Formats: sequence, structure tokens, C-alpha cells
Amino acid sequence: MKNKVLVVDDEKEIRNLLEIYLLNEGYDVIKAEDGIEALNILDREDIQLMILDIMMPGIDGIEVCRRIREKLDIPILMLSAKSEDMDKIQGIMTGADDYMTKPFNPLELTVRVKSLLRRAYYFNNKSKYSRDIITIENLNIDKSKHKVTVGEIEIPLTSREFDILYLLASNKGRVFSTEEIFEKVWKEQYYQSNNTVMVHISRIREKIENHIDDKIIHTVWGVGYKVEK
Repeated sequence: MKNKVLVVDDEKEIRNLLEIYLLNEGYDVIKAEDGIEALNILDREDIQLMILDIMMPGIDGIEVCRRIREKLDIPILMLSAKSEDMDKIQGIMTGADDYMTKPFNPLELTVRVKSLLRRAYYFNNKSKYSRDIITIENLNIDKSKHKVTVGEIEIPLTSREFDILYLLASNKGRVFSTEEIFEKVWKEQYYQSNNTVMVHISRIREKIENHIDDKIIHTVWGVGYKVEK
């Protein structure tokens, strides 16, 4: 069965351009011109990946992403005409998995789409073979279900937030540099100005530490991050 990609952009030319390249890669493509239409499509269609523009009239991409993450964990690749770090940080903190700035190379975008779908497939299927559960006080990290709970409360982490937490928790006491975390989780080469890991860890802390008293992820200044033994 073909993967179905939802392209959400208020620019018709961008929607049509992406459709051409994605169809050529063998994907089914559904297009939406605004956030409301996109949310309606998600209610009735089984979407495997979403390409989402940030700057749209009405409900912008940041808000659309936030609403999706309340219900779904599909990969989201965000697009923006802006190149400022804050725009990127906002997208990542609301749950985006990747980010590209317009104008973009459509071939690079299709490569990133493949990478996100491959990774989503891996995590959706690995539960058949793995039963690992890590417990830290009353925090449980279930690798097989890709689920984190504090007591009876489930913590809604994105797939990359989960990967970071599991990496650190399964290597208790070891300090991972920002570069190591990025390259192990994103499977890409790290570049110096990239603050993606910092933003993700901040988001993990915010979600988890609302429910527990102790800090789980510790910063080792000038070195990186670790989970205590």
C-alpha cells in the first residue's frame, strides 16, 4: 500500500510542485490550502506524513501542528519562508519532526520525506520484537510500545523526544554531547549552530517534570546531557 502524504500550503504553486515530486516517488498525495481543511482531512483519511507550511492565513502551521500532536504522532515536516531560529524553534517545540526553509530543493525534500517515513515504519514495527521497559522512580519508558508513563499518566512525547529520552535512560550515568544525541537520533551530520537537541530536551523536561519532583535529564555544562544512575 502506498504511503499517503498530506501537503498543506496556501500557495497553489508550492502544493502543485510538491505533488509532482511526491507522485514521482510513488506516494499518494492529498492537498490542503489551509489549516482547517488539513484538520478535516486528517479526521477522515489515513495520513502517513504531513508537509505543513507555517505561514498560512487563519490557523497557522504552528497551531495546526499543536492540535495534531494532541491526537496523532505522524511525521510532520514544516515549511517556512522565514529563516529565523525562533520560527524553527516554535515548530520543533510544537512537535514537528523536521523543518525546511523556502525556497527549498524539492529533491532534498523528498529525501527527507523518505527518511521520516522509514523511521516511522521502524518504530511502528519494532514493538513486535522488543519488550524493554526502563523504570526511573515512578517513570516508565516502554520501548516496545514507544510509550512513557508516570504512574498511570501517559506522557505524550513525539517520536524524537522519546528517542532522546530512551537513549539517555538506557545509558544511565553516561554523558552524551549534543552532537552525539543529534547524530544518533536524527541520523544526520550535526552542524554547530543547530539548537534542535536543546529545544527537544527542554520540551521533554517540561512534559515530564510537571508530574514528578526530581529532575530526570541533567545538564553537564560544557559537555552534554545525562540521566543519573
